[in-house]
Amino acid sequence: MSRIGYWGAAVALAAIVGGADLALACSRVLWNDNGQAVVVGRNMDWPEDTRSDLWAFPRGIARTGLSGDGNSATWTSKYGSVVASAFGAATSDGMNEKGLVVNLLWLTEADYGERDPKIPGLSLSLWGQYLLDNFASVEEAVAAIERHEVQILPVHVPGSGEAATIHIALADATGDSAIVEFVDGGAARIHHGRQYTVMTNSPPFPEQLANLKKYQGFGGTEPLPGSTDQADRFVRASFYIEHMLPPHDLRETVAGVLSIMRNVAQPLTTSDDPAHPETSNTVWRTVADATDRIYFFESTHSPNIVWVDLDELDLAAGAPTLKLGLADNPDLVGDVSGAFKPSAPLPFLKGEF
Repeated sequence: MSRIGYWGAAVALAAIVGGADLALACSRVLWNDNGQAVVVGRNMDWPEDTRSDLWAFPRGIARTGLSGDGNSATWTSKYGSVVASAFGAATSDGMNEKGLVVNLLWLTEADYGERDPKIPGLSLSLWGQYLLDNFASVEEAVAAIERHEVQILPVHVPGSGEAATIHIALADATGDSAIVEFVDGGAARIHHGRQYTVMTNSPPFPEQLANLKKYQGFGGTEPLPGSTDQADRFVRASFYIEHMLPPHDLRETVAGVLSIMRNVAQPLTTSDDPAHPETSNTVWRTVADATDRIYFFESTHSPNIVWVDLDELDLAAGAPTLKLGLADNPDLVGDVSGAFKPSAPLPFLKGEF
């Protein structure tokens, strides 16, 4: 390896934003004390292929928050980034050139509040990209969220009226971490600290932490759970990240995180029970090496892993937007930093109340 030696059609949009009967049942794990690199693993769980692609965005892109009500947030990207899209309409996961990592996961209980027309609006499809474009660290991003500089606007599935409910995990090259949830009428609830290494889905984060205490190794007596339920995945991921053996090199570090993500993944089954969206398939996973700025992507429909070295990309202001189409390229493997091609901008989905 060099240095290591997918949100269209209503169904497609539903895969981005979910609904009452659908959910992004995902998992995120941060390994920040291994002595090699700060790495973040993430599973994307969904009952069908999300046709994800990788995008490289340079600095200097002028963006709008796509609020649709005349008061959109506006900014020019300070930092370049590599992201995973889904169905070509949103950033769902990614890392910027400073090592800030964002992972967007489903949270049924999320509540972005009533629209305040005095606050610039930001489409949920752009939430992760906004953070990657503007901030170099978790501390910077958290401070901006606390200042309530923008208001997150739901994304609706055309023809259904269903809105997205998402929370976000942040990590950076120092190993800092934050879990951000909007609840209770739009209030931001932020859990900020290196100790917050795991996130799944419902229930909200404080309840996940309370549930964790029932299990062996966390103060309780119950044995490690084994189901695909969101809370069970949270417990299992928390246990394994606490018991990882020290890696000898970067290869073992990435492999170690992948081993946990595979343990909390969901096999390619035929389950489509809307009452249990947590049984969705894991369709892809990522590992973001925030220290070395290398972004790994693995489709569960292919035995191959690809990775992108951000240092090998032209992310300077004025450089073109780049895209690596993964959906129709199942044979890609290894370092694909040189395989990106210039592309028209990613058409983000408009937010609305």
